[in-house]
Amino acid sequence: MNEPQASSRRSLKGFERYLTLWVLLSMGAGVVLGRVAPSVAESLDRLTLDVKGAPVVSIPIAICLFFMMYPIMVKIDFAEVVAAGRNARPVLLTLFVNWCVKPFTMLAIATFFLGTVFRHFIGAEATDLVQLPFGLDLPAGATLGEGQVVVHEGVKLLRIPLWRSYLAGCILLGVAPCTAMVLVWGYLARGRDALTLVMVAINSLAMLVLYGVLGGFLLGVGRLPVPWQALMLSIGIYVALPLVAGIVSRKWILAAKGEQWFREKFLHLLTPITIAALLVTLVLLFSFKGDVILENPLTILWIAVPLMLQTVLIFGIAYALARGLGLEYADAAPAALIGASNHFEVAIATATMLFGLSSGAALATVVGVLIEVPLMLALVRFCRRTAGWFPTPASASDVMEDSCTPPR
Repeated sequence: MNEPQASSRRSLKGFERYLTLWVLLSMGAGVVLGRVAPSVAESLDRLTLDVKGAPVVSIPIAICLFFMMYPIMVKIDFAEVVAAGRNARPVLLTLFVNWCVKPFTMLAIATFFLGTVFRHFIGAEATDLVQLPFGLDLPAGATLGEGQVVVHEGVKLLRIPLWRSYLAGCILLGVAPCTAMVLVWGYLARGRDALTLVMVAINSLAMLVLYGVLGGFLLGVGRLPVPWQALMLSIGIYVALPLVAGIVSRKWILAAKGEQWFREKFLHLLTPITIAALLVTLVLLFSFKGDVILENPLTILWIAVPLMLQTVLIFGIAYALARGLGLEYADAAPAALIGASNHFEVAIATATMLFGLSSGAALATVVGVLIEVPLMLALVRFCRRTAGWFPTPASASDVMEDSCTPPR
């Protein structure tokens, strides 16, 4: 490992030393900001790009995510991306886990906990009013699945058991593999950034085809519309924009300043930006949703339990399969992390479009935001502690050196 890279690794390691603490403090700061300055949080929360009345992209969050993604994208040599794309095993692994395993385990786990274990605490007779599926105009009193059509304040709505509304939100999370934040998790785990980018691109395309079909099947409504605009807008802003910026600026800087200046000066300055942007993102997210969290503490717990178990289970399945396939650590870590994490932005937007902003389904997708970062950071730490379980070529010894050192 050359000296500039070693210096960069050491500085990042120092910045990461208490990362879990910084994350918890940022979450708390966001909740406090939402309480003491609600007008500021509300004003920022209203800065969105909407699709069919649903807020798909938060402009402040998009700006933060850009600064999270750009330092990762600009470091990638896209000749490596082409080479990484030829390695089919980790790509096929993540596709198998994301689309053949994850949605069905989410359905099973959430049904068991919300419909059986926690049903008494949620309220066995508690109901939720949600929007009718698109294209349906049933008379009041008609039944649809487990729901009944009622007229509420002059509007036809579907009354369903509350736990089933929460289940719907969990399902929408389960069929939405992460296509943005996973770049950060793979980066922190010292995975192969080029491969992570390939997997993000392929899963983004898979979402356009499978999200609506599989989501509709699992929800049991059969009429779930594919949220094309929401998916394309979200992927374009969260992934494509920093990707294009990284490609263009990398070429310009290398041409203008040369390889040595790019690696020793420019990349060194970018090192802490990804994590700093992550912390600011958390402050914003929790300032927007702080009231929801504080007003529904036990409900948050009931929903969080199956989501956390699902995340750990999917990670464990993918990580074990990666080891069984003999993948290198730099490929195994991002392959497992992309399966464990969720594209909660799209899940929230879809829940809002399908069931309404105040529905239990929308609340369940918000809980996905609540547990995502702390839990994924814990899995990143686990990856780095267990990097020695995987074969590593001699050329990647610098990765192993950092990965095998337990974070303090």
